[in-house]
Amino acid sequence: MTDATVPARPVRILLADDQPLLRTGFRMVLGTEDDLDIVAEAADGVEAVELSRRLLPDVVLMDIRMPRMDGVAATRAIVDARLPVRVLILTTFDLDEYVVGALRAGASGFLAKDVPADGLVAAIRTVAAGDAVVAPRILRRLLDRFADALPDPAAAPPRTLSALTEREREVLVHVARGLSNAEIARALSVSETTIKTHVGHVLTKLGLRDRVQAVVLAYESGLVRPRA
Repeated sequence: MTDATVPARPVRILLADDQPLLRTGFRMVLGTEDDLDIVAEAADGVEAVELSRRLLPDVVLMDIRMPRMDGVAATRAIVDARLPVRVLILTTFDLDEYVVGALRAGASGFLAKDVPADGLVAAIRTVAAGDAVVAPRILRRLLDRFADALPDPAAAPPRTLSALTEREREVLVHVARGLSNAEIARALSVSETTIKTHVGHVLTKLGLRDRVQAVVLAYESGLVRPRA
């Protein structure tokens, strides 16, 4: 999980889940945080898209399986509309195919529904700050599932990564392993500010939106592979 700072104004959140009890639980957890403000609730994907268009929340906490329109389609609609809204997907551990679809649709993060309260709060702040977050076990499960389809890292470096410096490639490897900027800084014995700069250069040079896309590219290109 990446580092996040408390924003100057409250993060405006839309809760999208078809189960009222779960929405109530999220509201109870998030309502105790001064920097988080729940502005509305949606019971299905269509309502989530409509409320996103009308209210422009900072973050939509999106269930992946909902009636009328699922979380993947709702995420795609929000992203395609170019709304200044970021989507944080909630998924169960056995729905990998939905996570892949949401990633392709433009989601900024993925959490399992059993995430601890402090992890949920931190993830919302991270996504609101413009970064991305993926629960480590979800990332590992996805990578293990698709490992056989990934290229051989011993092969020649893909041309898509040729624009990166050696240090930027090194940083990308650490990002793909799920390390935060602070953890990468400690591993490379440099400042966190330097790592933030490198990550920014990586995203810009490769035309990526955020760290989630960087992780996917690192594995798809064969730069890194799932560990045994």
